[in-house]
Amino acid sequence: MPLLGIDIGGTRLKAGLVTREGAVIEARARATPVRAGDFERTLAALIDEVAPAAAQVEAVGIACKGVIDNRTTRVDALPGPLQFLEGRRLADLVERPVPVAAENDARAAMAGEMAWGAARGHRDALLLTLGTGVGGAVLADGRLLRGATGVGGHLGHITLDARGPVCLCGNHGCLETFFSARAIEAEAVGAILRGAESVLLRRYLDAPASVTCEAVFTAAAEGDEVANLIVDRAIERLAAAVAGLLLVFDPEVVILAGQISAAGERLFQPLRQQLRRRTFRMLRREVPLKPAQVSDAVVGAAALVLTASSPASP
Repeated sequence: MPLLGIDIGGTRLKAGLVTREGAVIEARARATPVRAGDFERTLAALIDEVAPAAAQVEAVGIACKGVIDNRTTRVDALPGPLQFLEGRRLADLVERPVPVAAENDARAAMAGEMAWGAARGHRDALLLTLGTGVGGAVLADGRLLRGATGVGGHLGHITLDARGPVCLCGNHGCLETFFSARAIEAEAVGAILRGAESVLLRRYLDAPASVTCEAVFTAAAEGDEVANLIVDRAIERLAAAVAGLLLVFDPEVVILAGQISAAGERLFQPLRQQLRRRTFRMLRREVPLKPAQVSDAVVGAAALVLTASSPASP
């Protein structure tokens, strides 16, 4: 029987049937409703589309943003438009008499890499999801690190500057405030508004706020000086944070996922060079830096069933 993977994202809900080999049999997605009743109806309809009531599934894996109690599937904290899920058991949203495993989205991504991707066969690994924000997951001695209250692994909230920008988590100067799509776009908007000579200025003068992180990396790859300064400074901050993580966790591999990882060697090459310079004296080795191999969020969600020590009962 296949596994049912569900990804609860801020903008999209997705459900899919996944084989034990990590192949997607069928998947559907819809916009994420911001009202509780609409959310429940949409999710139920989405599940019925990919796995009608008569269809059998072995188990269900659910990935969701926020702090999730993996033992009960309870959402302990979820700020933002989906806050109505706080205090709810995600397992209760799935009306199927099968075991349900649930974790936050970054740990689900790591579960996918453990089962079918770049962390397969490893016992110690780090994963950072580089997107609108920065998420993270830690595989330590073969187990997903959760910490005393389930918050462990939020790598995007390592402090880089004690007097830095205020972060959504309430801290100041987190990695996420320096290296994320939001942070890079904010730097680009500032450069455009100041009139700095750049292809970004020429392309986005009439609508500075519409500049994207992808556009900044594209301009940098084209040789634009301003875009390169923005990208290089962001990568330097990321390298500083990851270097500290390498010396804390001593992983076998570091995996980068999320939209910014699609920048390829414009990101990976300078990051490798800086990590070697910052850590080789202590580690005496280069830690492989790899792109994520499991790109579909429902696959990572389904993989939670395989990595969970004891999925919640239906």
